[in-house]
Amino acid sequence: MSHAFRQQDILDIIRKDGKVTVDGLAQHFGVTLQTIRRDLCDLAEEGQVERVHGGAMLPSGTSNIGYEERRRLNLEAKAAIARACAARIPDNIALFLNIGTSTEAVARELRDHKNMLVVTNNMNVANILVDTPECGVVVTGGHLRRTDGGLVGKLAIETILQFKFDLAIIGCSALDRDGDLLDFDIQEVGVSQAILRQSRQTFLVADASKLKRSAPARIASLERIDTLFTDAPLPGDLPARCAEWDTEVVVARPT
Repeated sequence: MSHAFRQQDILDIIRKDGKVTVDGLAQHFGVTLQTIRRDLCDLAEEGQVERVHGGAMLPSGTSNIGYEERRRLNLEAKAAIARACAARIPDNIALFLNIGTSTEAVARELRDHKNMLVVTNNMNVANILVDTPECGVVVTGGHLRRTDGGLVGKLAIETILQFKFDLAIIGCSALDRDGDLLDFDIQEVGVSQAILRQSRQTFLVADASKLKRSAPARIASLERIDTLFTDAPLPGDLPARCAEWDTEVVVARPT
């Protein structure tokens, strides 16, 4: 395997697991420790990883992974989460879907739903549902974030405040061990907080990799979420906290 392909595979593993070791990667690829150290040094120089003792991890949580890369990550987990979430979404409701590859996966599972109004600040969600006649689509205004098709800012919030949603499906960039939903863009945080205020019920879709990442801006606590859909059991005391908060946790394992 060429070093370019190996380094791309190393990035995929780090994004999935959050952290890797030199020993583990050497065994995985069947190469020497020195080869893996060179690969990690190259990736660190490019700013794609952060070297730590004995291995590497994702860079500190100040900027998000690119949209196209995020879309390719954890596809089976996102599909399983989306199916479980969509199965709990009834027909005949007003629904909000926000920015994110996980919410886009949910949108793909909604194309057989009936008599639904979907409001979104995600241009990709609108395009997914454009050919679904039983689903009315309203796109918020706002500043277009060309990197991922998201609409953010004051105009997006003003549009959201004109509605009262039966249900909102939101995502996040990271979920910490305290149960806080985190994001990178403060404008997106403001939009997400407006969605929470205007929704009678809220579902969070977040695969397990979100628990291995960090981001600087806080959206809210899981205490504000009715149901979390993920693909692996929560770590530490988070299950107990969710029980105290009356936040349901649905684990949808990929098939």
